[in-house]
Amino acid sequence: MTSRLMRATLTLLTGSVLAHALPLLLGPLLSRLYTPGDFGQYALLWAVATNLAVVACARYEFALPLEKSARGAALLMALCARLLLAVTAACALLALVLHLWHGTALAWWLPAGVLAIGATQWLTLWATRSQRFALLSAARLVQQGGGAVLQALLGLLKMGPMGLLVGPIVAGLGAAWLLARPAPQGGWRRMLRQPLRRLKAMAARHRDFPLYNTPHAFIGALQDTLALLLIAAWAGNAAAGFWALALRYLKAPATLLGGALAQALYPQLLRAHSGAEARTLVRRTMLALALLAAPLAAVLLLWGPDLFTWIFGAQWSDAGTLARGLGLYIGLHFIASPLSVVTLAWRAQPWALRLALVGQVVFFIGLAAGLHWGGIAGAAWGVSAAMAAYFLYYFQALAFWRDIPHESLA
Repeated sequence: MTSRLMRATLTLLTGSVLAHALPLLLGPLLSRLYTPGDFGQYALLWAVATNLAVVACARYEFALPLEKSARGAALLMALCARLLLAVTAACALLALVLHLWHGTALAWWLPAGVLAIGATQWLTLWATRSQRFALLSAARLVQQGGGAVLQALLGLLKMGPMGLLVGPIVAGLGAAWLLARPAPQGGWRRMLRQPLRRLKAMAARHRDFPLYNTPHAFIGALQDTLALLLIAAWAGNAAAGFWALALRYLKAPATLLGGALAQALYPQLLRAHSGAEARTLVRRTMLALALLAAPLAAVLLLWGPDLFTWIFGAQWSDAGTLARGLGLYIGLHFIASPLSVVTLAWRAQPWALRLALVGQVVFFIGLAAGLHWGGIAGAAWGVSAAMAAYFLYYFQALAFWRDIPHESLA
């Protein structure tokens, strides 16, 4: 990695370490305040909210770093804001349907969850555009750390799955409030009153993002949603809770380092002066991530069940069995997570979308086959085995990518 990329990553990583330290430290407490069933109900609704929120701005927020002028960025911000508000309003209708269908009051938290996740993602890219890495670190601390603290406090009040939902929603809205400064050119009110014809022109200019990246992102988030639904239907909410808790903490290292590295890597790729420089940056990043992922996967394979039982309590021993089976998948995911911005920078969204569709099929083949032959534990091993070949192809393709467009280079 270049020295500039390293400094930016370390700045973001400092906030990320603090942000994820609280959830990790509070994990043993949360697992004793909430039951596997509570985690299962929370995870299902939060997965749906995440699935909708990642595409709530039609991925136009990821075009913000590409806009060089303040006026163009303000137009993009207005477009994102209107789309997010429209999706949030539509989610209120979906919440009504879910409430009538399942009879659960938790469904009414869906619009707030979509708004919190979507606004944080959108405004994170706004801060990334101006490389305000210290602010991004502070917002990450509020979002991740604050959410876990609120979950613990609400758990002490015996609020059940509602406590697990309210915590990250409030924290996410707080993080979005921090990231909203400074306002776009002309201020928020003027930005929101942008003429529709200008918004349409801006939308057409960056049409690749909703056309290719939106279905890609939706499909990626859909993986977690459908996996939880399939596991809950097969083995109940408690099994979904085991799966959700295992992945929540197993993916924490990838979220911790991967999120910080991706935010720093994206603008660096856009400033590369040649295809060779861009490929070298990606290869070095990949190698550094692989050196970190190998011991992580080894620890899970050797001591996963014992670690989870010791940390989270005896009622979560089944989550430790899942951790062992998912060890290889988690290691490969750790490497792949930050590299998602590479295809954005290289304008390779169509290829990424096609590959993501293949990945979804491979994932669910492994999951379903594992459930059929070995239950919930077999599902974990099935996912690891199926996804290994997929990730190896993905890494090879990025490392030797040839078709880097000139407009993606400085």
